[in-house]
Amino acid sequence: MHLLIPFFLAAGMGLAYLGAFHEPEPNHLSLGIIGTGTSAEVFAQQLNDAEPGRLDTRVVADAETARQLMVDREISAAYEPGDAEATLYVASAASATTAEVAKKIFQPVAFDQHLPLDIVDVVPTNEHDPTSQGLFFLLVGLSVGAYSSAVAISAVAGQVSVPWRAAAVVGSSAVIAGMGVIIAGPIYGILENGLWSMWLLSWLYVTTIALLGVALHPVLRKWTTPTLTMLFVMLNFTSSGGIFTSETLPPFFAALGTFWNGAAWLHAAQSMVYFPGQPFGIDGLKLALWLVAAGVLLALTHRWSVRRIRLSDERARVREEEGIVAA
Repeated sequence: MHLLIPFFLAAGMGLAYLGAFHEPEPNHLSLGIIGTGTSAEVFAQQLNDAEPGRLDTRVVADAETARQLMVDREISAAYEPGDAEATLYVASAASATTAEVAKKIFQPVAFDQHLPLDIVDVVPTNEHDPTSQGLFFLLVGLSVGAYSSAVAISAVAGQVSVPWRAAAVVGSSAVIAGMGVIIAGPIYGILENGLWSMWLLSWLYVTTIALLGVALHPVLRKWTTPTLTMLFVMLNFTSSGGIFTSETLPPFFAALGTFWNGAAWLHAAQSMVYFPGQPFGIDGLKLALWLVAAGVLLALTHRWSVRRIRLSDERARVREEEGIVAA
């Protein structure tokens, strides 16, 4: 029985990480073909027809429009065939792995057209985050700190009221978020601006996970940690888009990324750091809804716990009275 938890973690981690990352392939990858006229339309349609369901290729009038679409994160890459050379526009700040996938798609195309391929990075990362995965690893640190704090607070939760539990969660989450931002910012230089905004965003994210952990503990007990690991490691990291984006993930993990809180945090963080001015209100709404759900769950499990304790006390008194009568 004691080995059930490590067995669960081993199987779950293997299924989640290998299931999500073992064979990344384009899945409705949004691309642009720069050009005008029938030839550009035919070229784009040929790419779509060659690999149905893998590519969503559209015609873009010019390079400037393609750049803006990439800044707005409406397309992942754009290809421009020219007379002397071809140009592939990518945005490594959005995802370095997606940029590599785009290169693998268009390098053979340029070769068949007898054109050298020039790569232009429209939205590059900073020098301290060359792989564009620094924010993802910040997400990892915040998540582990969040559910670890939930376990620590839950250990003494029975001795304090719900408001004090919530206050402990909010306070510890502020510290964990601050530590993560300081490490990623001043120490390693991944965050070059917007530190206060990033701290607030991270505080919201960490508070949600910690609240969920404290809320689940009265019901799950020793299974709280493996459950949090499943929710915020196995499912969260694999669907966040930090390693491979939803456009290169299997459908299950891509679908999770549309509403999971890790994906919302990462998309909003990328907007703050690499795509300034891009709205991330939808991501903020998703994080807020997760927080509300965590608060509601905390209230419900507290009521369930109080009722269970009251029923247990009543049964104990009944047994005691029956013992006295029998005596």
